[in-house]
Amino acid sequence: MIQQLFSEGKSFSNFPFRVIYLEPEKQSSLLQAAFSVSSKNFKKAVDRNRIKRLMRESYRLQKKSLQAILEEDDKSLSIFFIYTGNEIPTYNNVSEKIGEILNSLEKLFLQKN
Repeated sequence: MIQQLFSEGKSFSNFPFRVIYLEPEKQSSLLQAAFSVSSKNFKKAVDRNRIKRLMRESYRLQKKSLQAILEEDDKSLSIFFIYTGNEIPTYNNVSEKIGEILNSLEKLFLQKN
């Protein structure tokens, strides 16, 4: 699935994130997400894991409206979040940017209808 996401998916950037998304044909769940942090920028696994935890928690708290839109249209979506910054962010920064990204995806799906 991830290979398909990278080969066929569309992407956009909202610094410090790069987002790749794809509407797969058949998928068991409405919304799937994956998170990645470059080991090139963060040598210590502790730092990479902290950033991924921040990203996952922020996403978990803000995904409900996008999930509702997908459920309404009977569509599914796979999203891959890549953190491209080179400093460990605060939770507030991550939460704000993830919110902006999810709002962009919501607008994208509302325009398609």
